[in-house]
Amino acid sequence: MEFQLPELGEGVHEGELVKWRVKPGDMIAHDQPICEVMTDKATIEVPAPFDGKITSIGPKEGTIVKVGQTLVSYEGKGAVASAASTAKSPPPAASTPLAKSPAPTIVAKPAAMSTAAASDPATRPLAAPATRKYARESGVELSTVSGSGPHGRILRDDIDGLLKGSGGVARAPVAARSQIPAGELEVRKPFMGLRKKISEKMRLSKDHAAHFTYVEEADVAQLVKLRTTAKELAAQQGVKLTYLPFIMKAMVAALKKYPILNSSLDEATGEIVYKNYYNIGLSVQTDDGLTAPVIKNVDQKSIYEIAADIQAVVERARTKKLTGEDLKGGTITLTNAGTIGGLFATPIINYPEVAILGFNKIFRKPVVKTIRGREKIVVRDWTYFSLSLDHRIVDGAIGAEFTKQFIQYIENPITLFLG
Repeated sequence: MEFQLPELGEGVHEGELVKWRVKPGDMIAHDQPICEVMTDKATIEVPAPFDGKITSIGPKEGTIVKVGQTLVSYEGKGAVASAASTAKSPPPAASTPLAKSPAPTIVAKPAAMSTAAASDPATRPLAAPATRKYARESGVELSTVSGSGPHGRILRDDIDGLLKGSGGVARAPVAARSQIPAGELEVRKPFMGLRKKISEKMRLSKDHAAHFTYVEEADVAQLVKLRTTAKELAAQQGVKLTYLPFIMKAMVAALKKYPILNSSLDEATGEIVYKNYYNIGLSVQTDDGLTAPVIKNVDQKSIYEIAADIQAVVERARTKKLTGEDLKGGTITLTNAGTIGGLFATPIINYPEVAILGFNKIFRKPVVKTIRGREKIVVRDWTYFSLSLDHRIVDGAIGAEFTKQFIQYIENPITLFLG
């Protein structure tokens, strides 16, 4: 029997096969991932709708596969999911089953190949596909975990609890995983998957947008003070409050006065599209590269609501659960390099947007301030903001005026809540 690539989402008809999760001869169980397919919107983990033995696999990693194309042949039992059987199914999500088939799970990056033999479904530990994947990546055998969910279902928290109890599992940093093995002069790896998509997006942006970057400094002492006070209140609500919600609120306030930065150029029609909604993309670094999920309707949300949205979307990005909806609809992007360091950077525009704001590290420095008519040297919290713009659409003077307005909100953040 054959298993064909099911529908990957509305309007998505093909993708790049970036990782096989099985090989010929593997015994697999229903819901076990077969492969990972990257579309323009996200990377999708395709699970098996059957129990059985893989007899052959189809295309090579790095090739383009189309909906309805045969992925694997197998011996066993279960529904055969084809393009026809899933044509009217809803867009895939981790909790939305496809017709006759488990839903493809959207992930942020490829994961390690699994060749584990399937056990009797009646005796297999209860766990969602995403939880099983997390267990594999953490080096945890699910049979050793006590589930706290309904009917003993194993949850991610159960795995985390086991890891903490055993001192955790050592994980190599990103750089270490890409080091050249001892004794080798060169190592070649396929240029594919998320890294290839990032390359395509960066090249597209550089080929179309006329980049220029404007940098300005800001006294963020009041912002630091406000966030410190609000952080404790947010924690009581289970929300992790960073500086980003305040930055986003200040961006929206300034964008309302300079709407050209919240636009895009429709090159096909020759029109500038002004957007009266504020969906801010947030650059998130994952082990496999950078992705930019979108925080929707920032202007309509409170600081705590934005913080909760950021917390949730970052968690989805880093645990490979982003959906296609998470990645579309952005009007401007915010990138935060402050946790890494450096003075400032010149970010690349997330085309077809016309602007991206870089938020850099906050540090303490001595500055000259006029206090009661006299100049004094005081120590302040300081940072730099770097704004990259598409010079085809935004003039330098407009970019500078926007930045000046934005920094007024940053230096006096209480004004964000007075209008």
